[in-house]
Amino acid sequence: MAQTFEIEGTLKLLYDTQTFASGFAKREFVVEVPDGKYPQLIKFECVKDKIPMLDGIRVGDPLKVAFDIRGSEYKDRFYVNLNAWKITKGQGGEGESRIEREPSSSSFDSQFDNEPDSTDNIPF
Repeated sequence: MAQTFEIEGTLKLLYDTQTFASGFAKREFVVEVPDGKYPQLIKFECVKDKIPMLDGIRVGDPLKVAFDIRGSEYKDRFYVNLNAWKITKGQGGEGESRIEREPSSSSFDSQFDNEPDSTDNIPF
Protein backbone atom coordinates (compact mmCIF):
# COMPACT_ATOMS: atom_id res chain seq x y z
CA MET A 1 0.00 0.00 0.00
CA ALA A 2 1.37 3.41 -0.97
CA GLN A 3 2.13 5.92 1.72
CA THR A 4 0.01 9.08 1.58
CA PHE A 5 0.93 12.62 2.50
CA GLU A 6 -0.85 15.95 3.11
CA ILE A 7 0.44 19.47 2.69
CA GLU A 8 -1.12 22.92 3.06
CA GLY A 9 -0.22 26.00 1.09
CA THR A 10 -1.44 28.55 -1.44
CA LEU A 11 -2.18 27.83 -5.10
CA LYS A 12 0.57 29.57 -7.06
CA LEU A 13 0.04 28.26 -10.63
CA LEU A 14 -2.66 26.25 -12.40
CA TYR A 15 -1.82 24.80 -15.79
CA ASP A 16 -4.21 23.77 -18.56
CA THR A 17 -5.21 20.14 -18.90
CA GLN A 18 -2.91 18.11 -21.15
CA THR A 19 -4.42 15.30 -23.21
CA PHE A 20 -2.12 12.85 -24.98
CA ALA A 21 -2.65 10.74 -28.10
CA SER A 22 -3.06 7.65 -25.90
CA GLY A 23 -6.10 9.27 -24.26
CA PHE A 24 -4.27 9.88 -20.99
CA ALA A 25 -4.96 13.31 -19.45
CA LYS A 26 -3.39 15.26 -16.60
CA ARG A 27 -3.47 18.75 -15.13
CA GLU A 28 -0.56 20.17 -13.14
CA PHE A 29 -0.60 22.83 -10.43
CA VAL A 30 1.91 24.43 -8.07
CA VAL A 31 1.39 25.03 -4.36
CA GLU A 32 3.53 27.52 -2.45
CA VAL A 33 4.39 26.34 1.06
CA PRO A 34 6.02 28.70 3.58
CA ASP A 35 9.39 27.41 4.74
CA GLY A 36 11.18 30.12 6.66
CA LYS A 37 12.98 32.59 4.44
CA TYR A 38 12.54 30.58 1.24
CA PRO A 39 9.00 29.34 0.39
CA GLN A 40 8.84 26.00 -1.40
CA LEU A 41 7.08 25.73 -4.77
CA ILE A 42 5.79 22.19 -5.15
CA LYS A 43 4.29 20.86 -8.40
CA PHE A 44 1.48 18.30 -8.25
CA GLU A 45 -0.59 16.60 -10.90
CA CYS A 46 -4.16 15.36 -11.13
CA VAL A 47 -4.73 12.54 -13.59
CA LYS A 48 -7.80 11.24 -15.38
CA ASP A 49 -10.93 11.40 -13.20
CA LYS A 50 -9.18 13.58 -10.55
CA ILE A 51 -8.82 16.58 -12.90
CA PRO A 52 -12.27 18.05 -12.03
CA MET A 53 -11.08 18.54 -8.41
CA LEU A 54 -9.32 21.67 -9.69
CA ASP A 55 -12.55 23.23 -11.02
CA GLY A 56 -13.45 26.35 -9.05
CA ILE A 57 -10.00 26.73 -7.49
CA ARG A 58 -8.17 29.97 -8.26
CA VAL A 59 -4.58 31.18 -7.93
CA GLY A 60 -4.15 32.55 -4.41
CA ASP A 61 -6.60 30.12 -2.79
CA PRO A 62 -5.37 28.26 0.31
CA LEU A 63 -5.39 24.50 -0.26
CA LYS A 64 -4.82 21.23 1.52
CA VAL A 65 -3.58 18.56 -0.87
CA ALA A 66 -3.57 14.83 -0.11
CA PHE A 67 -1.17 13.03 -2.43
CA ASP A 68 1.06 10.05 -2.99
CA ILE A 69 4.44 9.80 -4.62
CA ARG A 70 4.80 7.95 -7.92
CA GLY A 71 8.11 7.05 -9.52
CA SER A 72 8.99 5.63 -12.91
CA GLU A 73 11.97 4.95 -15.16
CA TYR A 74 12.26 5.54 -18.89
CA LYS A 75 15.47 5.03 -20.86
CA ASP A 76 17.67 5.06 -17.76
CA ARG A 77 16.09 8.29 -16.45
CA PHE A 78 14.01 8.39 -13.30
CA TYR A 79 10.92 10.52 -12.78
CA VAL A 80 8.95 11.42 -9.65
CA ASN A 81 5.37 12.70 -9.66
CA LEU A 82 3.29 13.95 -6.76
CA ASN A 83 -0.13 12.53 -7.58
CA ALA A 84 -2.93 14.55 -5.94
CA TRP A 85 -6.02 12.52 -5.08
CA LYS A 86 -7.86 14.94 -2.77
CA ILE A 87 -7.88 18.75 -2.70
CA THR A 88 -9.61 20.75 0.00
CA LYS A 89 -9.99 24.50 -0.38
CA GLY A 90 -8.89 26.16 2.87
CA GLN A 91 -10.35 29.08 4.80
CA GLY A 92 -7.22 31.26 4.58
CA GLY A 93 -5.31 32.77 7.44
CA GLU A 94 -4.50 29.33 8.79
CA GLY A 95 -1.00 30.39 9.82
CA GLU A 96 1.89 27.96 9.50
CA SER A 97 1.44 25.27 6.94
CA ARG A 98 2.09 21.75 8.05
CA ILE A 99 3.10 18.49 6.47
CA GLU A 100 1.53 15.33 7.81
CA ARG A 101 2.43 11.78 7.00
CA GLU A 102 1.09 8.42 7.99
CA PRO A 103 3.51 6.62 10.31
CA SER A 104 6.09 4.55 8.52
CA SER A 105 7.68 1.40 9.81
CA SER A 106 10.92 2.07 7.93
CA SER A 107 13.85 4.11 9.13
CA PHE A 108 14.24 5.70 5.70
CA ASP A 109 13.02 9.10 6.94
CA SER A 110 15.72 9.34 9.58
CA GLN A 111 18.53 8.74 7.08
CA PHE A 112 18.41 12.24 5.67
CA ASP A 113 18.96 15.62 7.33
CA ASN A 114 16.85 18.25 5.57
CA GLU A 115 17.89 21.12 7.84
CA PRO A 116 19.69 23.86 5.87
CA ASP A 117 23.33 24.47 6.61
CA SER A 118 23.75 27.94 8.16
CA THR A 119 26.70 28.59 5.80
CA ASP A 120 24.66 27.78 2.70
CA ASN A 121 23.39 30.90 0.93
CA ILE A 122 21.65 29.01 -1.85
CA PRO A 123 17.83 29.16 -1.48
CA PHE A 124 17.27 25.54 -2.57
